[in-house]
Amino acid sequence: MKLDIKSMNQEEITAQLKELGEPAFRGKQIFVWLHKGVTSFDHMTNLSKSLREKLKEHYFITVPQIERKLVSQIDGTIKYLWRLGDGNCIETVLMKYKHGNSVCISTEVGCKMGCVFCASTQAGFVRRLEASEILDQVLFTQIDSGEPISNIVLMGIGEPLDNYDNVMKFLHLVNHPDGMNIGMRHISLSTCGLVNQIDRLAESDLQLTLSVSLHAPDDETRNKLLPINRSTGAEKLMKACRAYFQKTGRRISFEYAMIDGVNDSDQQADMLAKHLKGMPGHVNLIGLNDIKESPLKPSKRVAAFQKRLESHGITATVRRKLGSDIDAACGQLRRSMLEKSQEGSKGDVK
Repeated sequence: MKLDIKSMNQEEITAQLKELGEPAFRGKQIFVWLHKGVTSFDHMTNLSKSLREKLKEHYFITVPQIERKLVSQIDGTIKYLWRLGDGNCIETVLMKYKHGNSVCISTEVGCKMGCVFCASTQAGFVRRLEASEILDQVLFTQIDSGEPISNIVLMGIGEPLDNYDNVMKFLHLVNHPDGMNIGMRHISLSTCGLVNQIDRLAESDLQLTLSVSLHAPDDETRNKLLPINRSTGAEKLMKACRAYFQKTGRRISFEYAMIDGVNDSDQQADMLAKHLKGMPGHVNLIGLNDIKESPLKPSKRVAAFQKRLESHGITATVRRKLGSDIDAACGQLRRSMLEKSQEGSKGDVK
C-alpha cells in the first residue's frame, strides 16, 4: 500500500528517503513542496525524474476537492464543503476579522459525541481524519481564497481530542517553520470535555488556547445537552481545567451556547461564576444555531446572562455571528448535502 506522505513530519520523510537510497536534504525539499500545496510529485521541479517516479510508486498526496463553496454577502465569510479521497465530505469555514483571517477546521468525518444542539453529530460518526486531511483544510482554503491565514480554530466537525494522535501530528506540521509556520498561540482547540485527553494535552505544553464547550454549569442540564458529561461530571471537568491552567499558564475559554429556558437562568449564571472563581479565563456566550429538527431555541437572555456573570467579576463576551446567510455553523452544509443525497436515493426507488 502507498503511504500518506503529507502526514509525515520532515524527519519521517527523510528517514523514508534514506531507505530509498536518497540523500537527507531531499526530505526538506519534499516537505516544503507538500506544504506549498502541490497536488502531484511531478510539480516538485527540483527533484530528479527518477526520484519523482520512486515517490509515485511508494506514496500518495492528499488533495481535497471543493464539493461546494458558499460566500457570505454580509461579511465575506467563506464556507467550504470538501470531498475527500474516499468520497466523504467535511466542512471548513474562513472567517475574516480586523486582526487577521481565521479558519475553522474539522477533525473527524461526523461526530460521536451526541451533543443535542449540534448539527455535526446528527448524521453520525464515520471516521477520524488523518493529519494530512486536517492540514489540507488550512492549506487549500488559503490557496483557493487567496487570503493569508493567521489563526486556526479546531472547532468544526468532530471532537479534536477524540482524534488526539492525528490532531497532535497536525499541530506540529502546521507549526513547522518550513511549513505554514502558524504559531501555537494562534491556534485554538475546542473540546466538549474529554477529561483524560485534557490531562494529556496539558502534559504536551503546546501553548495553544484550550476552549471548553461547557454549555451548562450543573450536571442535570449538562447531562441532557452533552452525553459525555455522564461519564465525567462538571466538577471533574473543572478540576481538569484548573490543572491545565496550572501546568500551561494558558487561560481557558469556556464556550456557552445560550439556549432558551434551558441554561440561561440567573441561578445558572451564578453557578457558572462559582465554578470559574479564581481561575483566569473567560466565557464566550454563543447565540444558538436554530436547527429545524431541534426543539432547542436561541435564548433571549444573552445580555442579562452576560451582565450577571460580569457582576461576579467574570469576563464574558458575546461571539459575533458570521456567515448567517450561508449556514456557516459547523455541520449544517454537510448535513444538507447528506439529506439531498438521501432524498435522491428515495426518489430512485420505484
